[in-house]
Amino acid sequence: MVPIVRAIQKAWPDTKLTWVIGKTEYGLLAGLEDIEFIVLDKDRGFRGYFDVLKQVRQKPFDLLLHMHASMRANLVSLMISSKIRLGFDRQRARDYQWYFCNEHIPFRSQQHVIEGLFEFIKALNIQSNELTWDIPISTKDRGFAQEHINNNEPTLVISPCSGQRLRNFRNWGIEYYEEVVNYVASEYGAKTILTGGMTQLEQEYGEHISSNCQGRVINLIGKTTLKQLLALLERTTVLLCPDSGPAHMATSVGTPVVGLYATSNKSRTGPYKSQHLVVDKYPEALKSEFNASVNEVRWGQRIRNPRAMDLITVSDVIEKLSKAFSESGIKPLNSN
Repeated sequence: MVPIVRAIQKAWPDTKLTWVIGKTEYGLLAGLEDIEFIVLDKDRGFRGYFDVLKQVRQKPFDLLLHMHASMRANLVSLMISSKIRLGFDRQRARDYQWYFCNEHIPFRSQQHVIEGLFEFIKALNIQSNELTWDIPISTKDRGFAQEHINNNEPTLVISPCSGQRLRNFRNWGIEYYEEVVNYVASEYGAKTILTGGMTQLEQEYGEHISSNCQGRVINLIGKTTLKQLLALLERTTVLLCPDSGPAHMATSVGTPVVGLYATSNKSRTGPYKSQHLVVDKYPEALKSEFNASVNEVRWGQRIRNPRAMDLITVSDVIEKLSKAFSESGIKPLNSN
């Protein structure tokens, strides 16, 4: 979202922008200049929505960009008084978003999510595809990252788990990660840092990987804020993760991402600047699950098979990691 916001500000410098944002996401974007944030705390239930209503009900807006297709966002949009309510085309307007808007962006087939967001400003006659990310990171948070990552040594950050949602089978096996950690340690002398949230599954991943690997491992799962995580990603050599938020955070600070994709389409949600580094088993998973190709299913069709990620082999990941290290100027220890 940040490049789209910055493009609007550059084209319309006198325009006041208000961003309704989730509490978790605000933890990452707090401090972004020249934006009024209104924070929705989903944990407060209906009281969280009422908090938003109190802040927007006396504010008429000229334009609402309804850029998140979900029922939660639809409910929030009803609180906002705006002459123009611009949303997605019918094909992408999930959860009935179409009915909550009076104008819509044109349909474009097979776009990456960020390209779809740029369609909103094209509809406003703002011609830009500039990827400007300037998410604020404090000196203190950068100091935290520097304590763990020395720029003179290769470092792999692994964020092993995706969001814990119903039938969201995006996680790769613990034992596979262990093999990868040992490989980068022996081949490149690389240190590994594990990151993630506080869920029980993530804690289990962290404990197993850190205790069963021969390579150097620092387990920071459940021990970082989003700002600290962004600072770590800014300093690391490469990030390894499934389809999840850290892939896009790393992209925003110019760090290469080896993405693990089998249940979702990398061309739609993969790390935008690291498409060539993605281990892409999505076509194979589609063939197995639906006997169909990528062009024969709905764009963004998900695979709901818990074994789909097993299509990704350790050798697949090592190949992409080696490419990422090479592109970063890191050579194997035994190279001449």
